[in-house]
Order: sequence, then structure tokens, then C-alpha cells
Amino acid sequence: MADDQPQLNDLFDRRLEFPDMDAARRLNRLVGVDDAKSRLTKLLAILVNPEGPRAWASRHHPQAATLLDYVERRPPLVILAGDVGTGKTELSETIGDAVARQEKIGVTLYPLSLSTRGSGKVGEMTKLVSAAFDATLDAAQKLRRTAGARAGGGVILLVDEADALTQSREDGQMHHEDRAGVNAFIRGVDRLAEKRLPAAVILCTNRLSAIDPAVQRRAADIFEFHRPNDVQRRAVLDGPLAEAGFSRADIDRVVQMTGAARDRAYGFTFSDLTQRLLPTLVLDAYPDRPVTFARAQQLLETMTPTPPFQDRRRG
Repeated sequence: MADDQPQLNDLFDRRLEFPDMDAARRLNRLVGVDDAKSRLTKLLAILVNPEGPRAWASRHHPQAATLLDYVERRPPLVILAGDVGTGKTELSETIGDAVARQEKIGVTLYPLSLSTRGSGKVGEMTKLVSAAFDATLDAAQKLRRTAGARAGGGVILLVDEADALTQSREDGQMHHEDRAGVNAFIRGVDRLAEKRLPAAVILCTNRLSAIDPAVQRRAADIFEFHRPNDVQRRAVLDGPLAEAGFSRADIDRVVQMTGAARDRAYGFTFSDLTQRLLPTLVLDAYPDRPVTFARAQQLLETMTPTPPFQDRRRG
């Protein structure tokens, strides 16, 4: 690679290999999003291991060539969209473990570094985005096997805060360099689709409306995430609070207090519950007293959920 070309460490924050026990634990702790887990696992499995659905079709629908062709031609792109703290990033960073275990292949996650946006110099972002897809293509190319053989592994390119890279070109104030970066991204997805490599791209965004329409059209599926409802909040809180000795009625009250209230139309996010509330209960009691429901109520009265993301597009 030439000296002026971006290096792998410049493109990706890190590379994660699956299966991985830590990722499996993190994925299992993501409760209340079981449907998204199942659908995303199947979709990514088909993208990173194209021979999987072919083997399935040969067993169950050997004459369904046209049906299978539609499945195989789905673009290797999925979008996870929704409010802050709703589990998008955590799911995208760990779902590779479920894919690896289901398909019995190794999966590598390439999380695209935010530095890939570049510094705004002419041609820089286009070069960086193109280099990221080149690296993904190269890795996936090495994993592809001959027709009829299971892939030797799969690659997932993750783009978090995707609106920073793929914002709509319909924005009249969009900089030329940003527009060129979006074009480079679209070309990268099209190259992956054309070559039918064992690779997929995940975009995570808080602002689905900001994503370029051409990018959205290429998505095989768009998963929308919302703040947890009563049932989902209970799924998160029930185990940890029961372990701490809370009664059913106590947990009911905590679920209620973490929902919408008279002074706000929104409740706690998943991350508010798992990263703020539950650790706060422990740290408040540590090191000389137990966690109690009475104290949990007091603490909850002083806590406020993360405000919803406000999608204020320029126009």
C-alpha cells in the first residue's frame, strides 16, 4: 500500500473476532429486542454466508431458483435507526457473535473510525471511505470459497453515527466533499453487492431522515429502535432487582417510575437503566449497606432520563 494511503489502524477503531464469549454475554443482556436480534442474525447470516440459503433451498425448495435469487440479490446493507440509548450500537457490535455461532464460521467486525470523515481536504473523505471498503472487500475476498462451499468466514463493516458519513445529498448546504463521500459510500456498497462476497455493512443512526435516500433504498432492511415500554423495562430490571431482594410490587413501582411521567412524555432508555440506574443503586449502597427499595425510590426521584434526540436538519 502506498505511503499516502490510509492504514488499517487509521480506518478502524479495532477489529473484533467472533465467536467471542464477552460479546455473547453482552448480546444476551440485550433484552426486549429479541425480534430485532433474530431478524438481524438471519439477514446478516445470509449476507456473510451466501451458501447458507442455497443449502437450505436444496433441502426444502430445490425448484425455487427464482425465489432464492431474490434473496441473494438483496444489497449487503442494513440500517439500525432510533433514539439514543435504545441498544443500536450494542446490538451492532455484538450481533456478529450470533451470526458466527449460527453459521459455524468466523466473523470479523470492522468498526469504522469516526476519523474516516477526514479533515475536509478535497478528496480526503472519498479516499478514506473508498479505502475502508477496499479493506472490507479484500478481507471478504480471501474468505470466499468455490461455488457450493461454505464461506471460510464473514466480514461486517460497522458505521456508527452513520449520518456523519451518509447524510442526504438533497441538503442544499451540503459541502462538496461530504457529497463526494456519500457517493464513495454508495459505490462501496454496490461493489460488495456486485461481487456477492461474504460481507455486510451495518449503519447505525439517530437520524434516519438525514440518511441519503439512495443509501436507504439500498438497505436490505431498516430496523427501527424505540425506548423500552413497560414490558421491556421489566425485562431489564426484573433479574437484577430480584437478586437484590426487591419484591414483585417493588419492581412494579420501579418500572412505573422509569416510564413516562406527567412532567415528561418519555421514559428511561435501555442505557439509562443499565448504565446509570442499576450501577447507581449499587454505588450508593457500597460498601456498608444493602440496596433497598426505599433508597431506590429516593434516587429515582432525582434522576431524569436522557432527553430524546432532536432531529433538527438544516434547511
